[in-house]
Amino acid sequence: MNRSLVRILLAVASCSCVTAARQSSSISPQRAFLNKYCVPCHNEKLHVASLALDKADVDHTADAAAVWEKVIHTLRLGEMPPAGNPRPDAAAFNSMATFLETSLDAASQAHPNPGSPVIHRLNRAEYTNAIRDLLALDVDGSSLLPPDDSGYGFDNIGDVLSVSPLLLERYLSAAGRISRLAVGDPSIGTTSVEYDIPHNMVQEDRENDELPFGSRGGTAIHHEFPLDAEYVIRVRLQRGKFNGEILGLNRPHQLDVRLDGTRLKLFTIGGNPKQNRADDGEAKSNDAADTGLQVRFPAKAGPHVIAVTFLKDTVKDEDDLEPTRNLAFFEGVGNVSVEGPFNQTGPGDTPSRAKIFICHPVAKSQQDACAKKILTTLARRAYRRPIVPDEIPSLLAPYREGKSEGGFESGIRLALERILVSPNFLYRIEVDPKSVPSGTPYRVNDVELASRLSFFLWSSIPDDELLGLAERGKLKDPDVLSGQVKRMLADPRSNSLVTNFVGQWLYLRNMDKALPDPVAFPDFDENLRQSMIKETELFFESMIHEDRSVLDLFRANYTFLNERLARHYGIPGIYGSEFRRVKLDDDQRMGLLGQGSILTVTSYPNRTSPTIRGKWLLENVLGSPTPPPPPNVPSLKEDKSSAQLTMRQRMEQHRSNPVCSTCHSRMDPLGFALENMDGLGQWRNTMGNSPIDASGKLPDGTKFSGPAGLRQIILSKQDQFVDTLTEKLMTYALGRGVEAYDMPAIRKVVHGSATEDYCWSSLITGIVDSMPFQMRRAR
Repeated sequence: MNRSLVRILLAVASCSCVTAARQSSSISPQRAFLNKYCVPCHNEKLHVASLALDKADVDHTADAAAVWEKVIHTLRLGEMPPAGNPRPDAAAFNSMATFLETSLDAASQAHPNPGSPVIHRLNRAEYTNAIRDLLALDVDGSSLLPPDDSGYGFDNIGDVLSVSPLLLERYLSAAGRISRLAVGDPSIGTTSVEYDIPHNMVQEDRENDELPFGSRGGTAIHHEFPLDAEYVIRVRLQRGKFNGEILGLNRPHQLDVRLDGTRLKLFTIGGNPKQNRADDGEAKSNDAADTGLQVRFPAKAGPHVIAVTFLKDTVKDEDDLEPTRNLAFFEGVGNVSVEGPFNQTGPGDTPSRAKIFICHPVAKSQQDACAKKILTTLARRAYRRPIVPDEIPSLLAPYREGKSEGGFESGIRLALERILVSPNFLYRIEVDPKSVPSGTPYRVNDVELASRLSFFLWSSIPDDELLGLAERGKLKDPDVLSGQVKRMLADPRSNSLVTNFVGQWLYLRNMDKALPDPVAFPDFDENLRQSMIKETELFFESMIHEDRSVLDLFRANYTFLNERLARHYGIPGIYGSEFRRVKLDDDQRMGLLGQGSILTVTSYPNRTSPTIRGKWLLENVLGSPTPPPPPNVPSLKEDKSSAQLTMRQRMEQHRSNPVCSTCHSRMDPLGFALENMDGLGQWRNTMGNSPIDASGKLPDGTKFSGPAGLRQIILSKQDQFVDTLTEKLMTYALGRGVEAYDMPAIRKVVHGSATEDYCWSSLITGIVDSMPFQMRRAR
């Protein structure tokens, strides 16, 4: 090679190096990070996880916010790059995530997008609560309306709350029944309402505070009597589970029936040993024992409490030949029916009539003016907004129709029925101002904000104070709004956050459908089910009303127990059916991870499931859901050989399938930490003949063991948990799924709450103050 050619090649190489160096220096640190750690998998050719970052513009993140929000989520979880690949240090992870968050947050502030919520039908819970607050009338929503569909984990999502012809018929029927009951319509016919007690409810003690002291079993019923009239209560005794017979009638028992604490009748059941025993001495069934268990009585219209219970035995019969049998299980109340009205004397003076009839016309000439006042007041509260003059004729039209046929109150009833089926009542409607161009974000008016707030915190309509402030335009004042949030959280109606939000977020509603295998869990009964539900509800109510940190959901050293649940947990010194706050000394039982309700709904009927429990934690606590399993993946073997293996050994067999390994390596370690808790949350140290191994290791190598160790893992990832909870709470508050353009607002809520240790009120107030909650984009 001649010297000239060598010089040319060296010059070309030198230029190439200079060019490469210049190109390298022109690449931003963020692009370099992506190219090194992300692009090898997430590119247009491989498209792993439907993500291509090789061509994504990291310097203009707002152009692909959904992509970058997905990247932020993955970076904050620390799950990528996968094990075995080069990984950046924590500082690089944080720097990249912070850069993306800052860019997206700035773009959101410059060009806000609060979303455009669709028209929103009241779901069944909201409808029931609205009737309660509008008419002071408690109705059973489940008997009036079917259950609602769910989306994004909740049943208050506007997109899925459609209306079918069948549902419309149910609304029409419900409006007729409710309006007659509220007004006290004398045309109400005789009906029979039945109240069943679950068959596996053990009735051996006083069931609740509404039953008299010294009672056993039975039930307390809240019943709405429609008119001043006579009614009949009929009692049917509990039957044996397998033979359908009434057992334990060899000795006398006294059945006490009361109305609002006043005894209506005391029945004596059983007690004739000769008549109630067969020739072989065994107790004999007497299926006719409850034939005469009925009492007729007069009652005033309105809500009353019916108590049906046994007087507790204090002396045991000497001739009791069955001392070892738990007779209380069979000697109980199975069903109570209330029939009436008979011989009515009038509509009575009920809370619902007081809500409706705010004026009483003395002369016939005053009726129309009074009707206008009544109906505009009802419509204002039902529609959650002021009534404009143009609407008044349509309100009065049904009134005049009903008045011509049945008089003043009949007209009011028919007009009320029309209000209850009006779209203005059944739907939450927000109308874009004509002056706002399509696609432009704007702040909703105070009246619409009041409805958003009341349905978020109360699952119901605004009360007079909230609606009055909104009508006067004062709710937009930050101090006024903050004061209303505090007031509403202190109100008992805020417990709907527990029953509706928490009940769906943590699957607590599934407890009603849980059917533990009686062979695997012979001690399970309805008392335990209800106690587990009550424990978690009281726990959350204390968290919200005491404004504790949401982190206390896992680190709290107290819970609420009665004797049945304490016995199940092995905690001594708790007696009676009443719940009381109990300090926990065992750190394995602290917080949600030690509560039977959570551990039951994350188990199979006959055994625990580390996979279900781990998946529940990833989705609802750590915000890191797994993809659905691929098709044709075999389930765990259920045979004699597998029965001798521990759950860990069986899961190791399952994870040997490479297709399953990726997800199970994330889920199962979390679930294994709870293996000491059986399918009902009862502590155990062995499974079969093998000791339980409750240790686990995360994909990043972090080791832990048992519920206490898992709790520390969760608290060490508190940012993930608070982010997840805030996103769930935002979804519930908005009644729609959270989108990428909502994430800057969620981050703002979380950061603002950090200075107050993430207390409940700071998260809730942050959501109420957020751009998605207070604004919408014109359609």
